[in-house]
Amino acid sequence: MSAEPRVVALGGGHGLAATLSAARRYAGEVTAIVSVADDGGSSGRLRRALGTPPPGDLRKCLVALGDADRVWTRAFEHRFAEGELEGHALGNLVISGLAEVTGDFLTALTEAGRLVGTVGQVLPATRVPVVLKAHARDGGDVEGQVAIGLVGPVDGVSVVPADPEVYPEALDALARADQVVIGPGSLFTSVLAVAAVPALREALSRTRGRKVYVCNLRPQVPETAGFDVAAHVEALLAHGVEVDVVVCDTAALPLGSPSAAVVDRRLARPGGLAHDPARLAAALEDLVR
Repeated sequence: MSAEPRVVALGGGHGLAATLSAARRYAGEVTAIVSVADDGGSSGRLRRALGTPPPGDLRKCLVALGDADRVWTRAFEHRFAEGELEGHALGNLVISGLAEVTGDFLTALTEAGRLVGTVGQVLPATRVPVVLKAHARDGGDVEGQVAIGLVGPVDGVSVVPADPEVYPEALDALARADQVVIGPGSLFTSVLAVAAVPALREALSRTRGRKVYVCNLRPQVPETAGFDVAAHVEALLAHGVEVDVVVCDTAALPLGSPSAAVVDRRLARPGGLAHDPARLAAALEDLVR
């Protein structure tokens, strides 16, 4: 029988990795459902070259749930500084190579997880890479995660293809979850890149788990310039995602009047640029008791 609480975390990038670092401190079972909309940097290069889901955000999650004392865990984050491999993270290359050898991307992630000693499961949000699409508030459609992140506030995001296939393991994890943690991370290009997948959005609406949104510590310019906590919650609602609780730190982000219950705590590391895993874990653990 699985240990409780069963925690599922959704998003992408450094934000989701922070949540996983927190969740592993109190969860009996952890599952990450990770955006595969990335089209920039090392991930974008491998995506274009190989046609596979971008590995970068998945790598970050494997490492966040990995054994910090293993050399493989440290090596996965090593980034080459010169030559033809300049800019590539070793872990991205390993995941891509394992996918070619095994012929299955999910198997590749499982094997990569063995190398770094991952606790829990890391799943791509969809079986195939998706293209993120948005309508900019100043007019015109924009495609691609990198382009959307640079264009400024948008009215909403969707994915292409419009209804991509998801892994059954992701749906099962959401169905069994005691707690579902959404974010933190880039609101439109990471968090909503997962929630915009129809099958996952529907599974979120049906889960019995308590849905907790971890808000960013400050506005992300230009993507959420001028946003307060309430504006983040409204963006989620506009994409069909209703949360039970918002966990935030209003030291540098105004609260506004969110339509969900609020837990406001000091959550930032020194310097205020990232969530402190221990502080975030304490806040999230209180919400499963």
